[in-house]
Amino acid sequence: MKVSFFATCLVDQLYPQVGLDSVNLLKKLGVEVEYDENQTCCGQPAYNTGYIEETRKIARQFIKVFRDKEYIISPSGSCAAMIKCHYPELFEAGSPEYLDAKELSGRVYEFSDFLVSVLKVKDVGARFPHRVTFHDSCHQYRQLGIYEQPRLLIKNVRDIEFVELEDSTRCCGFGGTFAVKFADVSAAMVKEKVNRITESKADYVIATDVSCLMNIGGCITRNKKPVKVMHLAQLLMQ
Repeated sequence: MKVSFFATCLVDQLYPQVGLDSVNLLKKLGVEVEYDENQTCCGQPAYNTGYIEETRKIARQFIKVFRDKEYIISPSGSCAAMIKCHYPELFEAGSPEYLDAKELSGRVYEFSDFLVSVLKVKDVGARFPHRVTFHDSCHQYRQLGIYEQPRLLIKNVRDIEFVELEDSTRCCGFGGTFAVKFADVSAAMVKEKVNRITESKADYVIATDVSCLMNIGGCITRNKKPVKVMHLAQLLMQ
């Protein structure tokens, strides 16, 4: 099987190890991975801020780059949801661009969903002797309906102790530009999330979106909490 890897902006610029671990795990599982350097942002920041025409330009570039790819894998539920759920909304229903966006959306997969639903893999042979919990990002859970897939992968890690997080599906408060427009509300939301994580007594909090991990991790650091953040791909490469 051959897949094309969509890295996302935050992974490319700030969390390259997440991208490397995602690719290396896919290769470990026998998947051939390609990376097209012509890829750009999925357009979500512009879309969330109301710049629809600018988002269309980005979407057209994305569709052009990934037009002939059989599977497009992203280590971000947020970016995957942007493409799968919102790209078709950018174009007039029934138009050629709408049909292209609709067809492309069916080939885009969030990382954990691809492992479990397509590759039918639940145990990747990882080992991690620590207590962990899991945060469900909003787009991954609410728009893509992904809940069990990352948990199956985590629970099959050897020597791990998994504990469910209270209100795991409650937003961490990042929301991209939301955190900038409504900074006080965002800060209160992430503080509540970190309190729940601390109460779980987990050593690590796992997620499928580095944007959530960046927000949660920042709050953890500022408040000197004894918890670390980790992307699912990093966990599965342990």
